[in-house]
Amino acid sequence: MQQYSTDFTPQDLSSRLSEMTLDADASKIAGQRRKRPARVFHNIEAPEPGTAASAPLPPQEMDSSSAFAAGGSSYIPAMPSLPSIPSLPSMPSIQGLQSMSAAAAAAMAPASMTAVPTTMPIAKSSEYNSQIRPTGTGTGPRVDPDHIPSVVAIRELNQKYYNSHMYPTMEKLCPPVSLTDYCAVDQGSSNPKFGRLSLCSLPVSQELLATTGLPLGLVLQPLARLRNDETAVPILDFGETGPPRCNRCRAYMNPFMQFADSGSKFVCNMCQFANAVPPEYYSPVDASGRRIDRDQRPELNFGTVEYNVPKTYWSTEPEPLKYIFAIDVSAEAVNKGLPHLVAEAIRRALYGAPSDEALPKGSLISIITFDRTVHFYNLSPNLMQAQMIIVAEVDEPFLPIHDGFFVDPEESRLVIEGLLDRLDMIFEDLKIPEPCFGSVVDVAFQALSAKGGKVIAMISAIPTWGLGRLAYRDDSRLYHTDKEKTLFSSESQFYKTWGRKYAEAGIGFDLFVFPTGYSDIAATGTLCEMTGGELYYYPNFVPQRDGRRLIGEFYTAVNREIGYAAQLKVRCSNGLQVGAYYGNFYNSRPAGDVALGSIDEHKSITVMFKYDGKLDQKLDSHFQSALLYTTKDGQRRVRCHNFVAGVSSQLKEIVKFCDEDAIVSIISKEAVHRMQTNTLKDIRNSINDKCVAILASYRKHGASNSSPGQLILPEALKELTIFLLGLLKTKALRGGNVNSDVRVHSMRMMNAMSLDELSLYLYPRIIGLHNLRPDDALFDSASGQFKMPINLRASLQRFDEGGAYLIENGQACFLWIHRRVSPLLLRDLFGHTIEKLDAVDPYLNELPEIDTLVSRQTRNLIKYFAERRGSKSLTIQLARQELDGAEYEVNALMVEDRNNDAMNYVDYLCHIHKHIQLAMAQ
Repeated sequence: MQQYSTDFTPQDLSSRLSEMTLDADASKIAGQRRKRPARVFHNIEAPEPGTAASAPLPPQEMDSSSAFAAGGSSYIPAMPSLPSIPSLPSMPSIQGLQSMSAAAAAAMAPASMTAVPTTMPIAKSSEYNSQIRPTGTGTGPRVDPDHIPSVVAIRELNQKYYNSHMYPTMEKLCPPVSLTDYCAVDQGSSNPKFGRLSLCSLPVSQELLATTGLPLGLVLQPLARLRNDETAVPILDFGETGPPRCNRCRAYMNPFMQFADSGSKFVCNMCQFANAVPPEYYSPVDASGRRIDRDQRPELNFGTVEYNVPKTYWSTEPEPLKYIFAIDVSAEAVNKGLPHLVAEAIRRALYGAPSDEALPKGSLISIITFDRTVHFYNLSPNLMQAQMIIVAEVDEPFLPIHDGFFVDPEESRLVIEGLLDRLDMIFEDLKIPEPCFGSVVDVAFQALSAKGGKVIAMISAIPTWGLGRLAYRDDSRLYHTDKEKTLFSSESQFYKTWGRKYAEAGIGFDLFVFPTGYSDIAATGTLCEMTGGELYYYPNFVPQRDGRRLIGEFYTAVNREIGYAAQLKVRCSNGLQVGAYYGNFYNSRPAGDVALGSIDEHKSITVMFKYDGKLDQKLDSHFQSALLYTTKDGQRRVRCHNFVAGVSSQLKEIVKFCDEDAIVSIISKEAVHRMQTNTLKDIRNSINDKCVAILASYRKHGASNSSPGQLILPEALKELTIFLLGLLKTKALRGGNVNSDVRVHSMRMMNAMSLDELSLYLYPRIIGLHNLRPDDALFDSASGQFKMPINLRASLQRFDEGGAYLIENGQACFLWIHRRVSPLLLRDLFGHTIEKLDAVDPYLNELPEIDTLVSRQTRNLIKYFAERRGSKSLTIQLARQELDGAEYEVNALMVEDRNNDAMNYVDYLCHIHKHIQLAMAQ
């Protein structure tokens, strides 16, 4: 085995990693800040021997021998060689306002984890530092592909560390990288799963922020799911008085507010206004100004809390969520078998969920079907079977029934299941073309406008009948022209108007689309975009292959954590103000409050900030989001998240403690937001310019003494270039001829993606199945942790001949199999009767349960990924080399290769480096 050394010489590091230290002035500032224990600050000091931060993680020892015996008739476990992994990136320690003690944090940690010390020693962070030359020029050394920054390596490094450590939110500032499975302890600043700032140390002024080239924003996921071993969000009730708030800026009580005048006043951490404490909330304080009852007040200890709010926060009486299921039964839908599949999806969502996921008591449902007419169903439990009422006036639709339209799914179970059993048979011989989708949008609003609710609709073709009828407008001659951007937005005011009405009425809209050709989801999908809903897109739908995915995603849409009739408000410290919001929602002006018909656990909203003054380095900057919403079981609540960041005048410190994942997310959402107003070429160029501006600024102000021939990447942004290259290769932004529906779907999906989902979408996980080790993809008996196999970098050049690979990007999961695969591997994966690749069922969507080690490991992997998926159900799709069309999709996911009219990773680094040199010369 190759032995790895943890001692590097300066000569070694000049081609790989170089030490980065802050200058004396920065250290002096850090020393001054220690005098203010109530402040967030960055403690830059050398690590002590033996500490968690200073101890490098041992590299994996791997066998690089061939994975196949002669003749390819058998397979033996073998692993590709990977470069050594550097020690965990250093993170600043924080001293927060009366935060949870380290002992308390340790007590809350799982038994297999250890808490980070209160004063965490900080190891020196390292830059990527390499001699580099652009392709085709000069004779200097080229970039070694194995030694350039690797997303795979940093993900593995973080996961290995957090397998045995938890994340205290007030003792470390920079969160774990996306996709890390970690346990966080809320000590006053919210769990990073709920939100992450792009900069953990804020520039003191707008001028300094502009110098860095970095965006300042907050990526929120307000209803994010927590791990079972993390503390649940406390739910508080202050009765008719409501939660205590600042009288000036209306910020909610939080751990960073200070109490003065013997506890009779509290000073707002947002606007510094001194408020009188309400009599019912008064408590004496001790000599340090700490409330006597602080430990009994969750709002003074946790960054995230929920308040049950009084009637003054209501617009209407809240009630459990109502659902309308609208099913397309036109000819195209019947030919694809959709009525039967959707009926099974509804049945599983209503009656196949465990008790903790089932619809809450009091929830009501209704069913509508439509072709050229709209069909309503009386589902009253007093009937023997459902009664159909047909409305043919699709240009002026109306709701023909009230009693029996919304019903309790348990009380009317026999009637509902009877209808679902017969749904496909009712329409199998009718096959009426042209669905009147717009008319359904109208009547669904009539049914839900009083209280709000959720519409989940299916459509199989472009709506060409009734209200909101659309015409075919996709024209490949418009591609790559200034007019292409018109295809990415709705020409019809009908769907924009209804999207606004739905959002203001508190109604969410999810849409499942099953097109054969162009379906203009830029228009129909506007309803999802403006209401906080979701668009599920199934091009080339095959029932045998995609039916299981449809049922799984419908189940998620119905049973996940969701709120409706929601409003979002974000507040920040003096010197800052909200500049814009990005996401799927409605607001009348860019910086105005956000209205959401619905919001679920998988959706994110990005908030951009701008300066309206200069920040005070003596004070921290605070951010608070408040989501007012109604839960599925009919409770009106406000969920508050609080975040804190330091303030610095040192560019090195700002860059050192930035959050790469949040920055990539902001750049991505800014890019797709511009698709309706700018050409794709201009957007791609702006992404490259942004990358150059950030790295050139750091090179100029943070590493000015290095050689011009070196590419310098700061430790916190080492993977920025590969993520932005992945962004350029997404379906929304890539070059070449891409169907406008496909671009629009990718655009709207990225606009609301969580950080984990986006990271995986930009750089997929790839795992070789033919060389799994015996303990891979199994759960450790001692710790209970999942043993993740070695991930492969996203390049076909790293695939083995005869190999089989699982490739997952959060939206799809492909099983790629080489044409010369071993027959033994095929038998172990698919059964003893399968010995040839072309004998595998091309519509296979799940692996059979075979009693072999590799089968169990692969099924464990799929299950592990599925449990951590967002809104998309995980089913596998075969991509057999030279047999399946899905092989093209796999090739497009290889971010480090040259494809999608974009460079490979090495050439892109050279391209960026060349432009950095030009920027420095100017």
